[in-house]
Amino acid sequence: MKRICVFCGSSMGNNGVYREAAEALGLFIATTGMGLVYGGARVGLMKVLADKMLEQNGEVIGVMPQLLINKEVAHDGLSHFVVVESMAERKAHMLELSDGFIALPGGFGTLDELSEILTYNQLHITDKPMGLLNINGYFDRLLAFIEHGVDEGFIRKEHLLNLIVSDNIEALFSKMEAYQPVGMGKWIKDIHQESNNK
Repeated sequence: MKRICVFCGSSMGNNGVYREAAEALGLFIATTGMGLVYGGARVGLMKVLADKMLEQNGEVIGVMPQLLINKEVAHDGLSHFVVVESMAERKAHMLELSDGFIALPGGFGTLDELSEILTYNQLHITDKPMGLLNINGYFDRLLAFIEHGVDEGFIRKEHLLNLIVSDNIEALFSKMEAYQPVGMGKWIKDIHQESNNK
């Protein structure tokens, strides 16, 4: 992987462990020679991550719609800054630039972004790995919800393999490097069969 896209909060969170994780992730990405793609902000964990990369002279590409630039949250010290027209275009551009994705703790925007990548992997629109850096158990309830979706028959068990989870940065990257996309044929056949039988 040459470039990693990181989704994370525009807030710092209430526990200093999240800031420490953002700094550690930025340091790891930079020292392994990868570039960073992110949302381009100079607030919250996004700023912490980007600033740590820049301290290490790493490549940092920000992607932000004009509406957010107008709110004065854009980071003005990045290697490259891409201005887009919409949030949807932002996600499409980040997808194009990146070889893999990691979610740090964040809010609705982070959930939206990681959900889109998981959906794209499920449909084979892309086959790039999606990792959760589950710091302080932040994503435990989300993972429990996903398991509930499996139990209730709305999420296929094999698609859990498209979500790579660890609370350790090096372990997460190792799992992402070993990622193998889940085939599409069987689950499409299965949903046709279950729809016709019920």
